[in-house]
Amino acid sequence: MKFTDGYWGMRPGVQALHPAQAYDVQAGTESGDASLTVYAPTRRIRHRGDTLNRPMATIRLFSPAPGVVGVRLTHHAGGRERPPHFALPGAGAADGKDRASIRVDDDVAELTSGSLTARVHRGDTWRLDFVATDRATGQERVLTSSGPKSMGFMTMPDGGHHVVERLDLNPGDAVYGLGERFGPLVKNGQVVDIWNNDGGTATEQAYKNVPFYLTNAGYGVFVNHPGLVSFEVASEIVAGTQFSVQDQELEYYVIHGPSPKEILTRYTALTGRPARVPAWSYGLWLSTSFTTDYDEATVTSFVEGMAERDIPLSVFHFDCFWMREFNWCDFEWDPRTFPDPPGMLKRLKGRGLNICVWINPYIAQRSPLFAEGKARGYLVRRPDGSVWQWDMWQAGMALVDFTNPRAREWFAGHLRRLLQMGVDAFKTDFGERVPTDVVWHDDADPQRMHNYYTHLYNETVFDVLREHKGDDGSVVFARSATAGGQQFPVHWGGDCDSTFASMAESLRGGLSLAMSGFGFWSHDIGGFENIPDPVVFKRWCAFGLLSSHSRLHGSGSYRVPWEFDDEAVDILRTFTKLKMRLMPYLSAAAREAYGDGVPVMRPMALEFPEDRATTHLELQYMLGDRLLVAPVMSASGEVSYYLPSGTWTSLLDGGTFDGGRWLTETHSIGSLPLLVRPDTVLPLGAVDARPDYDYADGLTLHLYQLADGHDSTLTIPDAEGAGHSTFHVARRGSSVIVRAVFAGRFPAAWSATVAGTDLVAEAPAGTTELTVTV
Repeated sequence: MKFTDGYWGMRPGVQALHPAQAYDVQAGTESGDASLTVYAPTRRIRHRGDTLNRPMATIRLFSPAPGVVGVRLTHHAGGRERPPHFALPGAGAADGKDRASIRVDDDVAELTSGSLTARVHRGDTWRLDFVATDRATGQERVLTSSGPKSMGFMTMPDGGHHVVERLDLNPGDAVYGLGERFGPLVKNGQVVDIWNNDGGTATEQAYKNVPFYLTNAGYGVFVNHPGLVSFEVASEIVAGTQFSVQDQELEYYVIHGPSPKEILTRYTALTGRPARVPAWSYGLWLSTSFTTDYDEATVTSFVEGMAERDIPLSVFHFDCFWMREFNWCDFEWDPRTFPDPPGMLKRLKGRGLNICVWINPYIAQRSPLFAEGKARGYLVRRPDGSVWQWDMWQAGMALVDFTNPRAREWFAGHLRRLLQMGVDAFKTDFGERVPTDVVWHDDADPQRMHNYYTHLYNETVFDVLREHKGDDGSVVFARSATAGGQQFPVHWGGDCDSTFASMAESLRGGLSLAMSGFGFWSHDIGGFENIPDPVVFKRWCAFGLLSSHSRLHGSGSYRVPWEFDDEAVDILRTFTKLKMRLMPYLSAAAREAYGDGVPVMRPMALEFPEDRATTHLELQYMLGDRLLVAPVMSASGEVSYYLPSGTWTSLLDGGTFDGGRWLTETHSIGSLPLLVRPDTVLPLGAVDARPDYDYADGLTLHLYQLADGHDSTLTIPDAEGAGHSTFHVARRGSSVIVRAVFAGRFPAAWSATVAGTDLVAEAPAGTTELTVTV
């Protein structure tokens, strides 16, 4: 939200109050850690008379975790605190050397947590600096600051009260994140409102809004407010990032890195790490599509058609019309088209498939569950006690009140019945259009619940799956989210059109979400709305199978490849099989997601922060840390992309390219830039028919441009998560020595190749070391 009229004035009717000086500082403790409370009147105090009739800001500094400093800015503290609040599993007092410390003297008051210090200047001018200390040299660097007229309280013409903060941006600072946003990846110059909407992928609205941004300047900022947060990113005041809430209090956390990966690691430690998803979920998902007609015979024809064409299929998804129209959701199979659901699911699972079904958190009036939910108080109500209803989406639909524990259990009970029937996963659609003129069971603030509702919805579903499938077997396919939602993977990009432009929108959204702490992401291959041109579909197949998760889905048409042509079948087969062979590599990348909070699909700036040429790159990405992907988004096959320095190797044809420059190429319909980073040990599995197999058995290690002195250890988890094998690779001159430690039994064989060329050395069963000649 904008408050000013240019640099000097305010917008008509806006009254501003800003801290003028740090008048008094008190040291204390919060949650067992040191804290500082700064009292900052909105005018300099020169004599006792100035203390009268003068508003004051109360600013509390604390540390919820090492390397993180929290700031709580309060005007009036007497308001009634109402839920919801972000659950912060990583917040709490640190132990020993990680505890925050304070220092107060006549000039400054400081709170230090790890390598980050919040420094309040105690002179006649307000200033709060966030200072990083280099671990090696001890040198200090100011990351960002809140200076005069940066933080404050704004009273609007209608009487509304906003709390605002603005943190400086230095020349060259770039801002990323704020959820899944489909515009430019770098947010500088944008206005972003954190407010979930069902707006497709072509507007400034987003399904997944996250009040967290990450910079290339060594820090990120998380605004701890689940409701509407308005961000002005280098827009109202172009040398700062401003954020505001309509409230009497604003809390935010500055998170030090210094690298972007370290920022995400700390942020996800605070808000929650992605869960480990099952190996089968990385395979190809095929959907019935949205409004198409289908029954068991149709589904079986699709499954058999994929098998006949040798296209590996891992998951079959039933979209909306598995239930009867006007009944969504009643969690009952439509008996007219599915007379024997348990038998059908058994037959499908007998083909080696996992099953996903579509759900949403709405109860249509025709559903038998509507009357039950109304009678038991499980549906969200209006202030007059009536059930909130409207006719958008489903006639007379209501909304499940997930703030009511009994309503959550009621909803979960219906999911358990489906799991017992043979369902393995749920597509948790919707959750964005949440009204604010309602009353919640737990007396939640309706404004704060609008974004947070999806968290309770997805958490409810994920908890049921975890109860039934265990920690390593649970996966949802979710559309909406907010901060912390990364704990319930996977998320997909929402309703996009079937064009190259929408392909680019989807990629930007996924990379933006990755910079917001989400480790796993997918999208509708070929686009959702309309029917894609065959060229678009084929290009999207390569992009989709080089994403963490891959789904064929659409609106009004089937998305099986033979609906396009034989070439589409060949391309889908090729890239699906390639992804299956990449599973040892992808599973290792996934360990970084659920272990460290580093996403599987990564913006170039996340992987190469020292290369400023990567700052704005948004049409290419890294899949894990070793593979560069540049999807082709043109009918001609022309694609331009940037290669960081070094000699890169094409995974598809073995060609080599010198980096540190832009390349423009024209690729045939079955090709795209897929390049292996120099100095890489890339593991490829021996199985291309499914994603869940013994990765070590028949494993091949491809050694690309290994530098003399290379020394690395590669960890390959097994498909079930019970253990892992490790490979230590070292190059010394013209020899590469590979030492292996296998989990469990020895594999039948494993091997190593150099630069993707001919097999150089193969190790028989029982061998744990081999030497490769370069």
